[in-house]
Amino acid sequence: MPMHLEIVTAERVVLSDEVDQVNVPTKDGRVGILPRHEPLLTILDVGELTIIKDGATTPFAVSGGFMEVLPNRVTIMAESAEKPDQIDASAAQREYERGQKMWDQAGEDPAQYERANELMHDAQARMDSKGGNQ
Repeated sequence: MPMHLEIVTAERVVLSDEVDQVNVPTKDGRVGILPRHEPLLTILDVGELTIIKDGATTPFAVSGGFMEVLPNRVTIMAESAEKPDQIDASAAQREYERGQKMWDQAGEDPAQYERANELMHDAQARMDSKGGNQ
Protein backbone atom coordinates (compact mmCIF):
# COMPACT_ATOMS: atom_id res chain seq x y z
CA MET A 1 0.00 0.00 0.00
CA PRO A 2 1.79 3.17 -1.15
CA MET A 3 1.46 6.60 0.41
CA HIS A 4 1.05 9.96 -1.29
CA LEU A 5 4.15 12.17 -1.29
CA GLU A 6 4.14 15.81 -2.21
CA ILE A 7 7.33 17.87 -2.35
CA VAL A 8 6.74 21.59 -2.76
CA THR A 9 8.86 24.73 -2.75
CA ALA A 10 7.72 28.35 -2.82
CA GLU A 11 8.10 28.28 -6.61
CA ARG A 12 6.52 24.97 -7.63
CA VAL A 13 5.27 21.49 -6.92
CA VAL A 14 8.42 19.39 -7.38
CA LEU A 15 6.73 16.00 -7.03
CA SER A 16 3.25 14.63 -6.38
CA ASP A 17 3.22 10.83 -6.53
CA GLU A 18 2.43 7.57 -4.78
CA VAL A 19 5.61 6.11 -3.21
CA ASP A 20 6.60 3.16 -1.03
CA GLN A 21 9.10 4.93 1.24
CA VAL A 22 10.81 8.27 1.77
CA ASN A 23 14.05 8.89 3.70
CA VAL A 24 14.54 12.47 4.82
CA PRO A 25 17.32 14.48 6.47
CA THR A 26 15.89 16.22 9.54
CA LYS A 27 17.44 18.37 12.24
CA ASP A 28 17.26 15.29 14.51
CA GLY A 29 18.87 12.91 11.98
CA ARG A 30 17.63 10.87 9.03
CA VAL A 31 14.05 9.61 9.21
CA GLY A 32 12.55 6.80 7.16
CA ILE A 33 8.83 7.03 6.47
CA LEU A 34 6.67 4.09 5.41
CA PRO A 35 2.90 3.96 4.82
CA ARG A 36 0.82 4.15 8.01
CA HIS A 37 3.57 6.06 9.84
CA GLU A 38 2.58 7.86 13.02
CA PRO A 39 1.76 11.57 12.51
CA LEU A 40 4.89 13.72 12.65
CA LEU A 41 5.88 17.31 12.05
CA THR A 42 9.61 17.99 11.81
CA ILE A 43 12.18 20.47 10.54
CA LEU A 44 14.21 19.45 7.49
CA ASP A 45 17.97 19.69 7.34
CA VAL A 46 20.12 20.15 4.26
CA GLY A 47 20.96 16.87 2.59
CA GLU A 48 19.76 14.08 0.35
CA LEU A 49 16.15 12.97 0.42
CA THR A 50 15.50 9.60 -1.20
CA ILE A 51 12.26 8.16 -2.51
CA ILE A 52 11.67 4.47 -3.07
CA LYS A 53 8.95 3.46 -5.51
CA ASP A 54 8.56 0.01 -7.06
CA GLY A 55 12.11 -0.87 -5.94
CA ALA A 56 13.71 2.16 -7.64
CA THR A 57 15.42 4.87 -5.58
CA THR A 58 15.25 8.52 -6.63
CA PRO A 59 17.40 11.09 -4.82
CA PHE A 60 16.70 14.79 -4.33
CA ALA A 61 18.94 17.46 -2.82
CA VAL A 62 16.88 19.41 -0.28
CA SER A 63 17.67 22.40 1.86
CA GLY A 64 15.60 23.30 4.85
CA GLY A 65 11.88 23.43 5.33
CA PHE A 66 9.33 21.22 7.07
CA MET A 67 7.81 17.76 6.73
CA GLU A 68 4.32 16.75 7.79
CA VAL A 69 3.58 13.05 8.01
CA LEU A 70 0.08 11.61 8.21
CA PRO A 71 -0.67 7.86 8.03
CA ASN A 72 -0.89 7.76 4.21
CA ARG A 73 0.39 11.17 3.18
CA VAL A 74 3.73 12.99 3.44
CA THR A 75 4.06 16.66 2.60
CA ILE A 76 7.51 18.18 2.32
CA MET A 77 7.69 21.96 2.18
CA ALA A 78 11.32 22.58 1.25
CA GLU A 79 13.27 25.77 0.69
CA SER A 80 14.70 23.99 -2.36
CA ALA A 81 14.45 20.50 -3.83
CA GLU A 82 16.28 19.28 -6.93
CA LYS A 83 16.91 15.98 -8.66
CA PRO A 84 20.60 15.38 -9.42
CA ASP A 85 20.05 15.92 -13.15
CA GLN A 86 18.62 19.38 -12.36
CA ILE A 87 21.65 20.48 -10.33
CA ASP A 88 24.15 22.83 -11.93
CA ALA A 89 27.41 21.51 -10.46
CA SER A 90 29.40 24.63 -11.40
CA ALA A 91 26.79 26.88 -9.76
CA ALA A 92 26.93 24.72 -6.61
CA GLN A 93 30.73 25.00 -6.62
CA ARG A 94 30.49 28.80 -6.96
CA GLU A 95 27.99 28.87 -4.06
CA TYR A 96 30.40 26.86 -1.92
CA GLU A 97 33.27 29.21 -2.76
CA ARG A 98 31.08 32.22 -1.94
CA GLY A 99 30.34 30.65 1.44
CA GLN A 100 34.06 30.13 2.04
CA LYS A 101 34.75 33.80 1.29
CA MET A 102 31.95 34.87 3.64
CA TRP A 103 33.44 32.62 6.33
CA ASP A 104 36.89 34.13 5.86
CA GLN A 105 35.49 37.68 6.03
CA ALA A 106 33.03 37.15 8.91
CA GLY A 107 35.33 38.57 11.56
CA GLU A 108 33.42 38.47 14.83
CA ASP A 109 29.93 38.36 13.31
CA PRO A 110 28.22 35.08 14.36
CA ALA A 111 25.33 35.67 11.94
CA GLN A 112 27.82 35.93 9.07
CA TYR A 113 29.45 32.64 10.13
CA GLU A 114 26.04 30.96 10.30
CA ARG A 115 25.02 32.21 6.84
CA ALA A 116 28.40 31.15 5.38
CA ASN A 117 28.02 27.70 6.95
CA GLU A 118 24.51 27.34 5.52
CA LEU A 119 25.73 28.27 2.04
CA MET A 120 28.60 25.80 2.16
CA HIS A 121 26.45 23.01 3.64
CA ASP A 122 23.73 23.49 1.01
CA ALA A 123 26.24 23.64 -1.84
CA GLN A 124 28.03 20.53 -0.56
CA ALA A 125 24.74 18.60 -0.36
CA ARG A 126 23.94 19.61 -3.94
CA MET A 127 27.40 18.58 -5.17
CA ASP A 128 27.17 15.26 -3.26
CA SER A 129 23.77 14.50 -4.82
CA LYS A 130 25.03 15.39 -8.26
CA GLY A 131 28.15 13.26 -7.84
CA GLY A 132 26.18 10.32 -6.51
CA ASN A 133 24.19 10.12 -9.72
CA GLN A 134 26.99 10.31 -12.29
